[in-house]
Amino acid sequence: MASKINQALKKRIKESLINQLKENNKIGEHFENLVDDYIYYWELKEKLQADIKEYGIRFDTFNGNGIKVTKANESVQNLGKVTVSMLKILADLGLQEVVVKKPVKESNGYY
Repeated sequence: MASKINQALKKRIKESLINQLKENNKIGEHFENLVDDYIYYWELKEKLQADIKEYGIRFDTFNGNGIKVTKANESVQNLGKVTVSMLKILADLGLQEVVVKKPVKESNGYY
């Protein structure tokens, strides 16, 4: 499951969460640790989505007896669990979902 994490987007998401914490006067290592947990789950979510995109929701494989079988991609179930964990962290922090705007290209003003 090879996926390239967008480091610039990751940084903007983390900065957005930290800014929201500061605006809500929630300062301290405990809060920063929860933001780091959120970022960890965000990276995991990106990898799970890449796996689903690459292999689909079901994939063919061979069982121990050499018989071809179709299996459900566990990344689909895991993606739901990770998303729930991310939303729980945001709720625990009293924050909103992060909205990160794409940078506008200077050449034509469009995304």
